[in-house]
Amino acid sequence: MAKNKFVEYVADSYDELMHKVSWPTWSELQNSAVVVSIASLIIAFVVYMMDMVFRLGLNQFYTLF
Repeated sequence: MAKNKFVEYVADSYDELMHKVSWPTWSELQNSAVVVSIASLIIAFVVYMMDMVFRLGLNQFYTLF
């Protein structure tokens, strides 16, 4: 009985993945990859700049004591 349910699950999963899911085109995937890469670089730069500002601010604070 459990084997039947497993086979049915696999068959339903295959049917859904092949016929009901809309997969992006190669061009759409490339565009999305470029957008994610650029956004990641911008976020990394912003975090780096925040780190530099905090480091300089704390260094100035610590030199007071």
